[in-house]
Amino acid sequence: MRVMLAEDSTLLREGLVRLLAEEGHEILAAVGDGDALLAAVAAAERPPDVVVVDVRMPPTHTDEGLRAALEIRRSHPGVGVLVLSQYVEKRYATELITAETAGVGYLLKDRVAQVDEFLDALDRIADGGAAFDPEVVRQLLMRSSHADPLSRLTPRERDVLGHMAQGRTNAATATQLHISQSAVEKHVNAIFEKLDLSDTSGYSRRVLAVLRYLGS
Repeated sequence: MRVMLAEDSTLLREGLVRLLAEEGHEILAAVGDGDALLAAVAAAERPPDVVVVDVRMPPTHTDEGLRAALEIRRSHPGVGVLVLSQYVEKRYATELITAETAGVGYLLKDRVAQVDEFLDALDRIADGGAAFDPEVVRQLLMRSSHADPLSRLTPRERDVLGHMAQGRTNAATATQLHISQSAVEKHVNAIFEKLDLSDTSGYSRRVLAVLRYLGS
């Protein structure tokens, strides 16, 4: 996998570089601000498979990273974007999630300490899937709880929706919720019916469709 990193913490940035290199990934660039990331993407002979970007970076330490991520999504829609943050930036998370293309993730930085989950999320995003921290999903669900169609979901359907939004498969959701896979499939069908979402052919497209609705 070809990866670019943008993280202003030198310690975390170098740690990610070492981790990904040990996993056999190619690090095309590791920079400390959003402008440098945009320049690196523009200068590359071919775009990276995934960019990993912090939210707050120099010079203002507000939203430089997310603005760079959104610009990359617009100019290179095939590039996966994994956002790492210490908090949930709902407005920008919604804008990323509701994009037309797949390959988006939003993890809180504490998740990086769980190496296997981080690497799994990166692989999913590179393959066009989605990966969202449970806390990000929880806050987006809370943000959208006023929507009438969402309020029609049962508590179990909301649980299943939360696991779907994290990027879990039906089998993984069944394991987490201690129910059968067929029960999960029934809940998924009910969710789409209640949310007036059309059938989709791909798992990641299904997740993004749900999250697009939650961010509306």
